[in-house]
Amino acid sequence: MIRKIILLIFMLVCLSGFSQRFKTSDSFVKFFSDAPLEDIEADNESASSIIDVEKMAIVIVVPIKSFSFKKKLMQEHFNESYLESGKYPNATFKGKIEGWDGGNGSFQANAKGTMEIHGVTKEVTIDGELIFENNQIIINTVFPILLSDYEIKIPKAVFYNIAEEVEVTAKFQYDPYEKN
Repeated sequence: MIRKIILLIFMLVCLSGFSQRFKTSDSFVKFFSDAPLEDIEADNESASSIIDVEKMAIVIVVPIKSFSFKKKLMQEHFNESYLESGKYPNATFKGKIEGWDGGNGSFQANAKGTMEIHGVTKEVTIDGELIFENNQIIINTVFPILLSDYEIKIPKAVFYNIAEEVEVTAKFQYDPYEKN
């Protein structure tokens, strides 16, 4: 009897250390602005994220200054004039994953929560694909963002160069989170 109790306690201690959290091992975020005079595109591979599978919670942080443009002047204007990355250094999303039961496979899922960009927080729902295989999570999504929703002003002088709605493409790969 005592052996069974010790074995049960040992198993509970081992299971409590089992990680139900996953963190990004690879990330890619891109935005694309399809405007009448010029298309604008920027990539970012510095985003970080964590998923708590037990709570189905997800948090994503995207450093604004890490977006890379083909033209350095665009990058400068983006950081200084539009997104004011010195004042608002990150875009964040905090929410809950719906449409996935924690099982293996590929799922059409969504995340409902709050997105903060440029100091403005909005309730959003983001649809995408979630794949869980080999103890790894992959999320793929494409969604629009209206600049006016986040009080990002477009000067009239460049109104035809920047679309009012940009398309965001994101891919995150997660591995189990292990505390050091």
